[in-house]
Amino acid sequence: MGRIVMAYDKRGNPVTTEDLEVAGAMTALMSRALLPNLMQTIEGQPVLVHAGPFANIAIGQSSVLADRVGLALSDYHITESGFGADIGYEKFWNLKCRLGGLTPHCSVIVATVRALKMHGNGDLEAGLPNLAAHLEIVRLSGVAPVVCLNHFDADTADEVAVVRRAVEAAGARFAVSRHWLLGGEGALELADAVVEACAQPSGFRYLYDLAMPHRQRVEAIATKVYGADGVTWTPEAQARLAEIQADPALASLGTCMVKTHLSLSHDPAFKGRPRGFTLPVRDVLVFRGAGFVVPIAGEIKLLPGTASDAAFRKIDIDTATGRVRGMF
Repeated sequence: MGRIVMAYDKRGNPVTTEDLEVAGAMTALMSRALLPNLMQTIEGQPVLVHAGPFANIAIGQSSVLADRVGLALSDYHITESGFGADIGYEKFWNLKCRLGGLTPHCSVIVATVRALKMHGNGDLEAGLPNLAAHLEIVRLSGVAPVVCLNHFDADTADEVAVVRRAVEAAGARFAVSRHWLLGGEGALELADAVVEACAQPSGFRYLYDLAMPHRQRVEAIATKVYGADGVTWTPEAQARLAEIQADPALASLGTCMVKTHLSLSHDPAFKGRPRGFTLPVRDVLVFRGAGFVVPIAGEIKLLPGTASDAAFRKIDIDTATGRVRGMF
């Protein structure tokens, strides 16, 4: 909490919450937030909800604390990494696992027929290269991938078969999950695939070492994960990066990329498996409190928006009973 930068002085030096002597009070106010929220499925399975900022603009993970609690209470613990293998899993792999000291035994890639059709401009088979790219990203980390097809009632048997053939031809495990219809029984195929994958030896390895300069880390992520030909930097981003690299305290921080979640590239319009593009980095931010250097690629808003009819409009207090309404 004390590392959070609130402002800069006239010489350009950061002013932290510790400098303002408010870090202790902030920590006291947030102390209960350190406790994971224990919930459950309708069948009574425990679920820990803790943190999880959007991976297109932040780290996008559940907390390490929640994972450690889950591992202490169960034989298998599943944790979410938001927004695909290109950003969610990449940050799980190179940031969260490194910071938390935990090693995954397998990775589940959740796919839908609808999403694959979107990446193929309406053609399911044309969208399959996008899924293949996510499989390759997971394998780059040395972890066994499992593809879970999240089944919808409109999906046909032929469509499911097309995806299954493609995944199995790529040498990965495949499972159809119908939990929306059958509850836990509908996810047994997925559970079996995960148990089988976890039984394999894990060759987990990071994409880069923290001794590598941030510029080279970004280039590795762009070329090896996103499939870009290279990276371009605006003059402002280059200047900021030079300042960061010259400061040993910042040079050793994690690299947390910001880009769209709608494409493997920086451009939401580039569907499927984009080729022949360069990743444009327009700015580089530093989040000292979180411990991240944040390169920003393409046009993206750093503050997520709400829906046109946001749920908060329906939440209020019933003055007659004093109870909260509109939450459920």
